[in-house]
Amino acid sequence: MDNLNNEKDKIDIDQNNINIYESKGPINYLIGSITSFMLSLGSFFISKKIAIYFATHKPSNSTEIVQSISSSLNTLIVGLSFLATFSFGFIGLGLFIVFIRSFFLKKS
Repeated sequence: MDNLNNEKDKIDIDQNNINIYESKGPINYLIGSITSFMLSLGSFFISKKIAIYFATHKPSNSTEIVQSISSSLNTLIVGLSFLATFSFGFIGLGLFIVFIRSFFLKKS
């Protein structure tokens, strides 16, 4: 118990001295960029297969309302899958730009 009250063992909680988050380095940006590009590539192949599937399998309903709803859902699903593809791609591009930029900035 004496060790708990010792001055050396006390932790100074001053907001100026605490560094909770470590600085991110270029390797972190590169790994994030590669990961995002891989997710974009995987999402692209899935999106392409979804689009081909919906193009070859037309709805076979006789009711006009059901055909309209199924066509809308098909469009929504294909659109969201390509939105995920391009979102991952742009995130990967942005992280790669930050990776390149990190070599030109001085750390203070």
